[in-house]
Amino acid sequence: MRQSVIQMEGEYFGRETRWAQRKRFFRKRIVPWLFILPILLINLLVVIGPSLSALYYSFTDWSGIGAAKFTGLDNFSRLLFTDTSFKRAFFNNLTWLVIFLTIPFALSLGAASLLARVKKGAMFFRIALFIPYVLPGVVVAQTWRFLMNPIHGIGAELTKIGIQGLDIAFLGNPKTVMPAVAFVDNWHWWGFLMVLFLAAMQNIPQDLYEAARIDGANQWQEFRHITLPGIRPTIIFMILMSAIWSFLVFDYIWILTQGGPGGASEVLGTLVVKNAFFKFEAGYAAAIGLAMSFLAGIMISIFVVLRRRGWDI
Repeated sequence: MRQSVIQMEGEYFGRETRWAQRKRFFRKRIVPWLFILPILLINLLVVIGPSLSALYYSFTDWSGIGAAKFTGLDNFSRLLFTDTSFKRAFFNNLTWLVIFLTIPFALSLGAASLLARVKKGAMFFRIALFIPYVLPGVVVAQTWRFLMNPIHGIGAELTKIGIQGLDIAFLGNPKTVMPAVAFVDNWHWWGFLMVLFLAAMQNIPQDLYEAARIDGANQWQEFRHITLPGIRPTIIFMILMSAIWSFLVFDYIWILTQGGPGGASEVLGTLVVKNAFFKFEAGYAAAIGLAMSFLAGIMISIFVVLRRRGWDI
């Protein structure tokens, strides 16, 4: 009798243990997926689905309406060998990349280094330099379009007081349009970089600076040997992100010039829009978009390789 009771108790506790294991498995393995399932479905609908569609249509001749005709690699052959507008847009993106990996980084590093030493009124200067970044791009672009107007803008007003040479159509001259649009974009962008670099600088131990001053280091030596190594992860990460965004740029160029005059400010982003919605060559536009994704993927691959090699980024 006692043996049967013990056997029953063992079966009961065995069933309870199995139930506890199943419950623990459900709570640790199933419940987290149930929480992230909605966002996964959203990603599937708005990211993965359109991405696969763009990949398919890049191999077709499609106007954006009706059935698509499969053409294989014709779009990519045209893109690489015959379309001069793609080559011009690609080199304009490279120009944009060079501009945004030099000027805004120099400005933001210099401003952050100076503001790191400011104690009184520091918050005012930080907010004032950061405000342009939070302004809508349409507002910023239209404001600078008016300021660059050769008749009513800053150049015209300076001409009236005797300062000559600035009353020209910067956005209408093929030689000046890219630097002019880049200037407008940089006006709002470098403040954002400055805030990031300043936050990174404030995490550097002050003991390092005090030791450097005791050893007789000047401000430039402190900046070169302490500040720059201390914020290297932030600098490298923003260089990579700026490189990616340089190949995806669209808004300021489209608002100010739409790629003109004569394609002088055409970039890959504006070229995609024109081919898809103006020329009704959606298949070819998808191929250009795929090329943009490939270029951005190269930048991301560089980031991954540096991480695997032990870079602190």
